Amino acid sequence: MRATFLYGAGDVRVENAPDPVLRLPTDAIVRIVRSCVCGSDLHPYRSMPTSGPASGPASGPGVPMGHEFIGVIEELGAEVSGLRRGDLVVAPFAYADNTCDLCREGLHTSCPNGGFWAAGGVGGGQAEAIRVPQAAGTLVRLPVGEDSELLPSLLTLADVYGTGHHAARQARLTPRSTVAVIGDGAVGLLAVLSARRLGAERIVLMGRHDERTKLGIDFGATDVVPERGPEGVERVRELTGGRGVHAVLEAVGHLDAYETAFGIVRPGGVISRVGVPQYDDAPIGFGSLFGPNVTLTGGPAPVRAYIAELLPGVLDGTVEPGRVFDRTVGLEQTPDGYRSMNDRTALKVLIQPQGAP
Repeated sequence: MRATFLYGAGDVRVENAPDPVLRLPTDAIVRIVRSCVCGSDLHPYRSMPTSGPASGPASGPGVPMGHEFIGVIEELGAEVSGLRRGDLVVAPFAYADNTCDLCREGLHTSCPNGGFWAAGGVGGGQAEAIRVPQAAGTLVRLPVGEDSELLPSLLTLADVYGTGHHAARQARLTPRSTVAVIGDGAVGLLAVLSARRLGAERIVLMGRHDERTKLGIDFGATDVVPERGPEGVERVRELTGGRGVHAVLEAVGHLDAYETAFGIVRPGGVISRVGVPQYDDAPIGFGSLFGPNVTLTGGPAPVRAYIAELLPGVLDGTVEPGRVFDRTVGLEQTPDGYRSMNDRTALKVLIQPQGAP
């Protein structure tokens, strides 16, 4: 089969790889019909040390890429229940058994029998097929065909819609909440959609890319603040009468975004981080969070816990999270997809393997 690997910063390759096979009776093999490039994929794309030469055979192993996919079940292990060959399924970005105490508490990303794609011999989702561990607990059957026009929106349930929802949910939003969303990438825009869906009264989107912020307004943003740093903090404070916002949904992951977050949150408010942190030295002391009783929350979204809640709105068209996809490429053009997202000429790139409808 063909699959995507990262060999170093800027070096994405689509190569031949062994076809996946069942290893455990709890596995499934899924033929992928849609996948995509995530904003978090750009972190290693920009910074990963080189494991092979810029061209030609690699001197070290590449890292399989991709953690968001929809596919059709081709094979099932003997112990997989509740699924059949031919089912169209969506997979969360972390696999889990969905039966342990942590899964039952909605923390599938901490499942002791789970893990993340590309780790431990599990392939990546930017490929033609993949082995799915803990298939019964991980895969969710979709009641549409693989040629459905809803596939882009359904694909967002694998990560970005569930992650935006997690940011909003962890922030304890109420209908009276004033919310700021930092970041106009796909997760930030779907955090806007989620905040509106949960009833937030005012939603300030901090982003400076016009096409993206226009979509954010469609999703429910009431204000747009393009300024960054101290100027952005001052502008949000002006919009809120100097008080700041009840909740900040931080969807970037860089230290300057975190500093903006605690610059605009009001006393007693919540900072909910879902951007993968690229820092270890965030201030959390008396002068930033402790003194004003600010709550810091967030983390990797247990999207498996949210699919049942979010799926009906996608199926009936109440929400259209798939609008975050603004470019589609074939699997062989995946490196171009990375470049366009890195260059900010695309918001989020959808990948359609050859032969998929």
